[in-house]
Amino acid sequence: MDDENIVDTEVHETEIKEEKKEKKNISKLLWVLLCVLVGFASGIGGTLLTIHLNGGSINNTDVIYQSVVQTNADGEAVDEMSTEDIVANVKDSVVEITTSKTETTVFLQQYVTSGAGSGVIFSDAGLIVTNHHVIDGADEIKVRLTSGDEYDAELIASDAQTDLAVLRINADNLQPAILGDSDTLNVGENVIAIGNPLGSLGGTVTEGILSAKDRDITIDGQSMTLLQTSAAINPGNSGGGLFNSRGELIGIVNAKSSGSDIEGLGFAIPINIAKSVVNDLIENGKVSGRITLGITYYEISSITQAMQHGVNVLGLLVSEVTPNSNAAAAGIQENDVIVEADGEQITTSDDLRNALSSHKVGDTMTFKVFRDDGYVDLSCTLAE
Repeated sequence: MDDENIVDTEVHETEIKEEKKEKKNISKLLWVLLCVLVGFASGIGGTLLTIHLNGGSINNTDVIYQSVVQTNADGEAVDEMSTEDIVANVKDSVVEITTSKTETTVFLQQYVTSGAGSGVIFSDAGLIVTNHHVIDGADEIKVRLTSGDEYDAELIASDAQTDLAVLRINADNLQPAILGDSDTLNVGENVIAIGNPLGSLGGTVTEGILSAKDRDITIDGQSMTLLQTSAAINPGNSGGGLFNSRGELIGIVNAKSSGSDIEGLGFAIPINIAKSVVNDLIENGKVSGRITLGITYYEISSITQAMQHGVNVLGLLVSEVTPNSNAAAAGIQENDVIVEADGEQITTSDDLRNALSSHKVGDTMTFKVFRDDGYVDLSCTLAE
């Protein structure tokens, strides 16, 4: 081959190399642009999700849902973390709760009782979710962070049927939990529980597996559908968090099967149920679409309580009837004692809640009340 052909070949090869290099640079540029577009779309999607979960508007102080890439202690993105990394990521999202309330004896003497439980931070603006039974009837509620700082808590709203309550504390820069998806859980996957067992061991971590999904359990007379876990649960854990191996909150711990020979049976409210209820409690102060009678009452479930309130039957002693409520429409009056609903005996709040839960808006419900030394049968068409 002569020198001229050699030169032409080298020039041609150089042009090919330059062309390949140019195509490679274009590919990189297109890839960067694609990543930017995906990131932008994700941001828009996240914004729309936040809007949806906050009732159609964005409130910067009450965002309770976050979806982010989880990282380990070294800042690396992971699909699954060690227990150590999970705890490092989520421990500051779980708080200790203490309560106090004034009780009255049959001799009208007063004394103060205290209680304890756990809670999970849902918003960096101070929203905290716990169990209804943790704060039920409390005159004073206090929240302690992992830093040791303690705050007075305000009760925003509470729902006995789902055993959930929302508190608010006046604190900034809190670390809210990252919410997972309880519908996609698999039985057998690893979970950890963090809470305040015995009311004095805040930040305690226990681990186990998800033992069952959609477990129908009756707690204090209330039927609930719960997650079951083998992670150790003890008194004081109520209201704490159940987390998956990504460090996402998948449940609010609320119960343990008790007994000297029972271990490894803990339960939690699925986060997808809790999320919906919490939004309703924040926005409406109640769970929407649910029937309530509209009465305030005392439980008369023992002879001692009957004597204390001056009645001679067991049931629910009505102390107040809300105007235009279902109870008012049924003709229920102050000082009535509700003794039956739909033919079933009523002596506790749980009895009444269970009777209402079997009905929907538009149904007719019958009541028997004791009034002025006689019984009266009443009927009511139920509304929300």
